[in-house]
Amino acid sequence: MSHLSMRSGYIGLIDRLNKAPQGVVPSKTLYEILKLLFTEREARLVSQLPIKPFTPEKASKIWKLSLREATEVLETLASRAILLDVEFQGVQHYILPPPMAGFFEFSLMRTGGDIDQKYLAELYYQYMNVEEDFIKELFTRGDTQLGRVFVHEPVLTNENAVHVLDYERATHVIKTASHRGIGTCYCRHKMAHMNKSCDAPLDICMTFGNTAASLIKNGYARETSIDETLEKLHLAYERNLVQFGENVRRDVAFICNCCGCCCEALIAHKKFGFLNPVHTTNFIPRIDVDKCIGCGRCVGSCPVDALSMSSEGEKKKALLSEEVCLGCGVCVRNCPTKAIGLKEREERVLTPATTVHRTVLMAIERGKLQNLIFDNQALKSHRAMAAILSAILKLPPVKQVMASKQMKSRYLETLLDKFVKF
Repeated sequence: MSHLSMRSGYIGLIDRLNKAPQGVVPSKTLYEILKLLFTEREARLVSQLPIKPFTPEKASKIWKLSLREATEVLETLASRAILLDVEFQGVQHYILPPPMAGFFEFSLMRTGGDIDQKYLAELYYQYMNVEEDFIKELFTRGDTQLGRVFVHEPVLTNENAVHVLDYERATHVIKTASHRGIGTCYCRHKMAHMNKSCDAPLDICMTFGNTAASLIKNGYARETSIDETLEKLHLAYERNLVQFGENVRRDVAFICNCCGCCCEALIAHKKFGFLNPVHTTNFIPRIDVDKCIGCGRCVGSCPVDALSMSSEGEKKKALLSEEVCLGCGVCVRNCPTKAIGLKEREERVLTPATTVHRTVLMAIERGKLQNLIFDNQALKSHRAMAAILSAILKLPPVKQVMASKQMKSRYLETLLDKFVKF
């Protein structure tokens, strides 16, 4: 970062963001983004916040401000969706979400005059779609990724349905969430400012649970009923949008309805699919070549270019690239002769239990577990243990895998019990 003339508040903020499993890549563009989203004082204060959820009293102590002053800062940041404010066991807590899925998106989910959103969209486009280092870091490191794909439920046969678990159904997430919110699609809003957006709906980004409650409270999403949210889901099906949601089994925080031209995750998958940037469904299309008439509708509807047309004699037939396919089922919906169906993948895709579980796994794989365990490294013993863990995570690949397996199997459940669960 020596080539950048950054003020210390923003440097500290970047360091703080990079303690979490989902970090950032320093660049001049990132600095301009942070300057738009944070004042230097806010950047300096946020850089001191814990990774885990915290109370106003905790922030007051860290910042050496009165409780009233600390609460005012926290409420201001929450009103701009920099922080999420949630109630847990009757006590107000705050948490700094990652940039994605987090405060980068939230900044374009509410239109208003408090920020130059066109300029911000241009910066996001430069940072994510031109420079790309941040997107590569976000979607291609480790085996555990941020998001997973949900199957298009209307195309499931009775045989398929037997093998679909509740957490694999977007309808189940919608029906069981404590809160439901609909906001502006960050990806298409950003692309609209670049004159590159498609005509897919903007008012279709879904959030759930405590994340939805905070965004609704601060005007970044509007509260919706189960029926209205399901209507939005069916609209997404009709528009061939892919449901990309948080990669957890319980308490899913978001489901985006994604197009292949604007969505960060699907664009990343098309560019870096061999690195598995997105967790697929547990299905893969099965093509009946005898029924295929070579119309190409499946090719045109596939959001990640997993289908193409191949010639068999004088006839064209659909050809699937399995290593690219998401298993979403969009192609099944668009086949006029029912030549495409879904079959189970040979190896089942594993999904972390909760956000905490996923975060810990991502931290292990990215060498940042010590940051989560010893969030407050004030004690020498904590620093020593953090150094030991850091050394373990820097072992050669084979030994690192062995260490990770031990943490996942015997140590992980104990860690999860110690985390505050939201």
